[in-house]
Amino acid sequence: MNAPGVYDSGDPVPLAVPPAVADFLAASFGLIGQVALVTGSSGGIGYGLARGLARAGARVVVNGRDASRAEAAAATLRGEGLDARAEVFDVTVESEVRAAFDRIESSAGPVSVLVNNAGIQHRQPLLEVELADWERVVQTNLTASFLVAREAARRWTARGLPGKVITVSSLASLVARVDVGPYAAAKGGVKMMTQAMAAEWSGRGIQVNALAPGHILTEMTRAKSEDPEFDSWVRGRTPAGRWGVPDDLVGAAVFLASVASDYVSGTTLVVDGGTTAVL
Repeated sequence: MNAPGVYDSGDPVPLAVPPAVADFLAASFGLIGQVALVTGSSGGIGYGLARGLARAGARVVVNGRDASRAEAAAATLRGEGLDARAEVFDVTVESEVRAAFDRIESSAGPVSVLVNNAGIQHRQPLLEVELADWERVVQTNLTASFLVAREAARRWTARGLPGKVITVSSLASLVARVDVGPYAAAKGGVKMMTQAMAAEWSGRGIQVNALAPGHILTEMTRAKSEDPEFDSWVRGRTPAGRWGVPDDLVGAAVFLASVASDYVSGTTLVVDGGTTAVL
């Protein structure tokens, strides 16, 4: 016979969650009553994070520049019984960011959790990178994250409210690879921007952290995953032996968005299947 509370995988009766455990989980990690804006969340990692935060109880705002994709993503979440709506704006345009926050406050309430996820990639040797391409990558991955986080923090500070900022960074903020120089520079900037914001805002009750995903299967990485040589390299380089999927990031995001992380600020949480743990 098993010890009390311990069950074999073949047991037909699931273990009931004691009320005290359910209460602890809801109080520490639940996001009921929170309004979470996730930029660039019409698909890929952003969509996975939006869905995860919504499943934890947050009222989620899906963002993108393509209205049809953003609306479709929000509608899919609502079809699962989750609280989601779409807000279309360009994160690189300061005036659009400000106006979007006004609209969100009117329709959903003040944003309390911000996930800066919008980003782009540009693969090319640095000697061949044109200035326009460099600036486009830096503007979308770094400057836009600053603009949206600053807007959120200004509103929290003016009202004396706490807040959570989570910026999706990358392994490229910690280690470099060939042909992704602009992206690595921008994500390295995200790491230090996160620390700078934490230094200035943590005393105001605002926690600022970053997520650094490893190789995650999304629309943006599909072509690389279908390259046998690159796919083999990723699997061999990653101790977990596989690509990650957006759901692998959800637990970390929910933690950083919840009160469980109220004493965590300025950190970059790596979710990479062990890639950066080995040579």
